[in-house]
Amino acid sequence: MGQNLHTRIADIFNEPGCDKNVAKEEKARKKGCSKPLTPGAAAGGCAFDGAKIALQPITDVVHLVHGPLACEGNGWDNRHASSSGPMLYRSGFTTDMTEMDIVMGSGEKRLYRAIKEAISKHNPPAVFVYATCVPALIGDDIDAVCRHASEKLGTPCIPVNAPGFVGSKNLGNKLAGEALLDHVIGTHEPGAMAPNSVNILGEYNLSGELWQIKPLLDALGINLHASITGDARYHLVASSHRAQVNMMVCSTALINVARKMQERYGIPYFEGSFYGISDTSEALRQLATLLVGTGTDAGLIARTEALIAAEEARAWARIAPYRARLRGKRVLLYTGGVKSWSVVSALQEIGMEIVSTSVRKSTDNDKLKIKELMGGDAHMVDSIPPREMYATLKRGDADIMLSGGRTQFVALKARTPWLDINQERHNAYAGYDGMVDLVHALDRAISNPVWSDLRRPAPWDDAPSLSLAAE
Repeated sequence: MGQNLHTRIADIFNEPGCDKNVAKEEKARKKGCSKPLTPGAAAGGCAFDGAKIALQPITDVVHLVHGPLACEGNGWDNRHASSSGPMLYRSGFTTDMTEMDIVMGSGEKRLYRAIKEAISKHNPPAVFVYATCVPALIGDDIDAVCRHASEKLGTPCIPVNAPGFVGSKNLGNKLAGEALLDHVIGTHEPGAMAPNSVNILGEYNLSGELWQIKPLLDALGINLHASITGDARYHLVASSHRAQVNMMVCSTALINVARKMQERYGIPYFEGSFYGISDTSEALRQLATLLVGTGTDAGLIARTEALIAAEEARAWARIAPYRARLRGKRVLLYTGGVKSWSVVSALQEIGMEIVSTSVRKSTDNDKLKIKELMGGDAHMVDSIPPREMYATLKRGDADIMLSGGRTQFVALKARTPWLDINQERHNAYAGYDGMVDLVHALDRAISNPVWSDLRRPAPWDDAPSLSLAAE
């Protein structure tokens, strides 16, 4: 397993689907884009965490973590990926390895028993088995166990070799994609496919964002065959090789899947975003153009332009009451990945100014897009220490901070409005309706009168000093 995993990681680091990676010299390309993990620093996620969050939104399968209990406890439900049907993905499954299993070398037997019990109780279409650090270090062969279990039990068992120590969360995302390519995609034939069938890659249906996009596709007569992996079903992912077009939402995660599906099955792909009005419109145009290029629906482009015109007019009319208050407001965006540029684009559309945006989890391609949007790299930051972030907000350099939950208290301590934009959020901001919701949330946060009250000096700070004398 070790050599196989080493070879796979080297292949991922040499990804030809990334334009920036192709432009590097061979020596630099082999080093890859992922930074090595710092020992003892778990914040930001490991490879196992990245694989789990990429695959867990497949809602009807068992996700079984082979390792100590804490690995599943820390990795369970760390994103609000919603389901329109099956809820099996919400159940945590683990082999709960103990010291005795490690010393006696009984991890593989324990894994097989866990797979057998999960299939017996839940009858899933498949079982995804995740390797973690401990079984990988002692040499448990989850590939062999999964092959044996698949043959004996008649249910596909998918090995996901992404133990935490091999690298970062982004690397884990790609290793999850490799597991889909090796064991899932292309293993099921769907029969007759609906016309204009597409897949969306790197979309996880966070807080139901996919459901803000699907009505637009339905209105155009575009069939969303599989979202990989938001609100996904196993057999739809397994038959996704029969779709006509792939849209890549987050290239940080699954560019290897898009590129290899193009090579193996001839499915063209493009990268787009559903954050912001212009980006949503452009994504719909790209989908329509590629589908028409397959020769299926000559009238699709005209229908798309008509829908875009109607939806943009409706969205801007709903945004109009907030634009005057938000124009010129300064934003500190502390996130990463695809959001580092897609949210920048959305905020600039409504006239807001980006003070800086984090690129700590962004690919070189993401950084290139930020430079195009913001005219250089002066606004890009990697990691901001909490003390420095606090000083920036305390000085009033930004009117609001958009980030994840871990930094919200820095903003609140600096008496600055804060809005959750990370994957843990409970609000959906995709598509035209999502953009309206985001603008409303920004206005609600910035215009809240509590901030002026908090910043007002305390009465005893303004009161004249009293003399001790009786004069």
